[in-house]
Amino acid sequence: MTDILLIDADAERREKLARTLTDHGYTMSTSDTVPSGFDNASCACAICLDTLAGDRLASLCEQLPVIVTTENGSIPDAVAAIRRGAYDYLELPLETGHLIATVERASTTRALTGQGTLQQFPMIGSSEAMQALKQNIAKVAPTESTVLISGQSGTGKELVARAIHAGSRRSSAPLISINCATIPQNLVEAELFGLERYENDNVGQRGLVHAAEGGTLFIDEIAELPAAAQARLLQVVQGENRAVGSTSTHTVNVRVIAATHRDLAELVSSGHFREDLFYRLNVVSLDLPPLRTRKQDILEIADWLLAKTSSRLGKEGLSFSDEATQAMESYHWPGNVRELENAVERAVILSDNNVEITRALLAIEPSAEAPLPTDPAYDSEQTSLEDYFVRFVLDHQDQLTETELAEKLGISRKSLWERRQRLNIPRRKTRKRGPRRDTSTT
Repeated sequence: MTDILLIDADAERREKLARTLTDHGYTMSTSDTVPSGFDNASCACAICLDTLAGDRLASLCEQLPVIVTTENGSIPDAVAAIRRGAYDYLELPLETGHLIATVERASTTRALTGQGTLQQFPMIGSSEAMQALKQNIAKVAPTESTVLISGQSGTGKELVARAIHAGSRRSSAPLISINCATIPQNLVEAELFGLERYENDNVGQRGLVHAAEGGTLFIDEIAELPAAAQARLLQVVQGENRAVGSTSTHTVNVRVIAATHRDLAELVSSGHFREDLFYRLNVVSLDLPPLRTRKQDILEIADWLLAKTSSRLGKEGLSFSDEATQAMESYHWPGNVRELENAVERAVILSDNNVEITRALLAIEPSAEAPLPTDPAYDSEQTSLEDYFVRFVLDHQDQLTETELAEKLGISRKSLWERRQRLNIPRRKTRKRGPRRDTSTT
């Protein structure tokens, strides 16, 4: 994720814009002025919604790209800001698509030129699953193929999308992100595809597809996309876009990467997702395994997070106690890498310098550990994850469907099928089913 420093003396306006940017996948630091002792290492760019004194603006511009905005802009003001080193100059009210595109260009500029140090979460992990994922990313990134990323919440699907974009020929163009679960369904079409005109005037709105022109559009939680928007997105994948309220289409040059924690194939079968769009998106499929299934990565990620967070918060000499290490390895991590990141940050905040971080500081509760069945046959001290997987599937596949089995195990249906093949688990005999219930609405 990209860190953005947002500066505005107007608290209400500042928080409103921060929410908008957060909804589009950015992490924010907000302030009414340049923070004292500001460390630019974790920021990709800054947005100043209030006029800074000339020398303060120039000083900030020396550290990172700065997007300057104002309510009553003028050409002389814009020229003055650019001369002081501002990356770009925008006038309020801000159009979301234009703002996101400008932020992405500024972030990309910093990453490519080395201005400051853009610290993005790297793809850490030496497990077999992570090595295979990295190899597949390297293969698909230089192509123009659409990619479908699946995995539980918190596994790092956006991180994979950013890695694909960074390794593509589009890396110097914007990567525009949208999370369909965070935007009201009645607004998502205008947000994505643009609005030809408002209800009472002729002012249009450029959508995120337009903002991503020449680059990559990352659509997270695509299963939440309404049916009408699915039809429009199919057009985009085919190279055309039609804004809401428009009768004409125009050509677009956008690579689409989608992500979901749900089983899209199952949603297609139930009629909740367009089959033609699914096959257009699923040219290359990448599956992120849950953190609990790649235990050797847990401590590698935790150590990196500890070093990063300690540096950011000015803490020195922190390390994990043996108790904390054992706890992290045995914990179920239902929230995956995102939960681990939060646990480490909380521990660092609450710790003193030169101490060992304990399990208590990590706040890992025993009740949240891996929910192995209480049957003695599933003794967690004697049963490996693979043994548990095999035995759970064999014991329950006569009562549960493949989708239900996958949900119980916290994996996708595709992952269940792949593990069946790898572990040579026989499928149950097909049960006779009654007539399929018509779930369509009229």
